[in-house]
Amino acid sequence: MTDSSFDPSRTSGSPRAASRGGRLRPSEQFPLMASPSNHERTIAVSLILALFLSQASPAFAYIKFGVPVGGRTVTLKWSQSPRYFLNTATVPGVSAADFQSTVARAFATWEAVPTATIAYELAGTTSARPTQDDGSSVLGFLDRPDLDRVLASTDFVIDVTTGALIESDIFFNSAFAWSTTGEAGKFDLQSIALHEIGHFSGLGHSALGETELREGGGRRVIAAEAVMFPIAYAAGSTEGRTLKADDIAGITEIYPTSDANTTFGSISGRVTKDGQPVFGAHVVAFDPSNGSMVGGFTLNNQGSFSIASLSPGPHIIRVEPLDDADTDSFFSNTARVDLNFRVMFVDRVAVVPRGGDSGSVAIAVIGK
Repeated sequence: MTDSSFDPSRTSGSPRAASRGGRLRPSEQFPLMASPSNHERTIAVSLILALFLSQASPAFAYIKFGVPVGGRTVTLKWSQSPRYFLNTATVPGVSAADFQSTVARAFATWEAVPTATIAYELAGTTSARPTQDDGSSVLGFLDRPDLDRVLASTDFVIDVTTGALIESDIFFNSAFAWSTTGEAGKFDLQSIALHEIGHFSGLGHSALGETELREGGGRRVIAAEAVMFPIAYAAGSTEGRTLKADDIAGITEIYPTSDANTTFGSISGRVTKDGQPVFGAHVVAFDPSNGSMVGGFTLNNQGSFSIASLSPGPHIIRVEPLDDADTDSFFSNTARVDLNFRVMFVDRVAVVPRGGDSGSVAIAVIGK
């Protein structure tokens, strides 16, 4: 996830690494390695994201991954239910049985979203290490003390002719202390697995979180309205075990049920400053009927955004600069993200129609 500094000796949030070569750290990275034929392994969310953001069409909320195929961008997703293996390595406090049951709960949490069709299958155990390009999706512990700011990492193998996911591995860094019971001073395996499985399924990071800068560097999470927020809660916390509205909207948009497109709606629009489009503005749709929030970004040269899988009815729209996490948790380090504008609320309510779009909402922000 993000690349903010992390000191495991402190009780502080750590950015998690994104997948498809992302690292759940305290940080994420995504190198590319060539695989045989038309398969490509990527180890960094930022690279996949860069491919997606290079296109002209606006992206939906809760950043998802995309790959260019035949001159168009295709959403990165599994074409069939993914099968995964569990590595048999253990760490202090987490037995093989603990690991299997905890990871199963995390997968089951995503499967339980009633508006999404994603399902996963445990194929068995293996001695194969995660990150090996062997055609099998493997989850397990790896001892990587050199990655002292990486809690976990997800990578992918992609069929570049179709954009389909072929393989995805997740490793949890055994250089950190882990727990399945919320033990103080240890990171919660279920929370971190839930986040990484979001990447495994095709989701990127959400910016729905609030942090504060730590003395000495890095950020501490105060609150998060998405499991896919790129900074982890402090060691000992189990607050990351529950999906929020933003996570549910994201997985629904990638793997919708047959009636999802007619049940939900969207809000779209454009953000400008001094008449010019704003790239990287964080746009949040707040539903006053239930207090839920779903966020998105302006992701093209026109400053356009579209937030999908919203419940029908009125929504309040807030626009803000991306200032609660490092921008490289969401965008490539070459993206020119505009942070120089004030937070603002749109002065009219946006009404989401069932099965339709609100119509373009024009938002003019003011520079700081």
